[in-house]
Amino acid sequence: QVQLVESGGGLVQAGDSLRLSCAASGRTFSNYDMGWFRQAPGKEREFVAAITWSGSSTDYAHSVKGRFTISRDNAKNTVYLQMNSLKPEDTATYYCAQEGVPRRGVVPGTLRLMYAYWGQGTQVTVSS
Repeated sequence: QVQLVESGGGLVQAGDSLRLSCAASGRTFSNYDMGWFRQAPGKEREFVAAITWSGSSTDYAHSVKGRFTISRDNAKNTVYLQMNSLKPEDTATYYCAQEGVPRRGVVPGTLRLMYAYWGQGTQVTVSS
């Protein structure tokens, strides 16, 4: 079965950086788009970033564009989210996700419904 395990969250100050990792197993990793979503208390889970199966194309939420970078290492079955210039409003639980159907498109999926598998989440807290 598919397993996604996130790591790298923590408590940081505004302006600091963090790198999240997500290790995947259970399917051929390089066939699937990967995404990062986040959910703050009392809010809906929202899209943060996504990367195509090949790593050739990425997409970001407007709120993180220019500060966050998604990347993947298909040899290590791992996707990363480098988060720089963190703000208090970035505080949330961050979830890694893998698309359900291998679209093998040229742009990554950004909709929650495209992702069938989810990690358990890792907490990121940014203090002001």
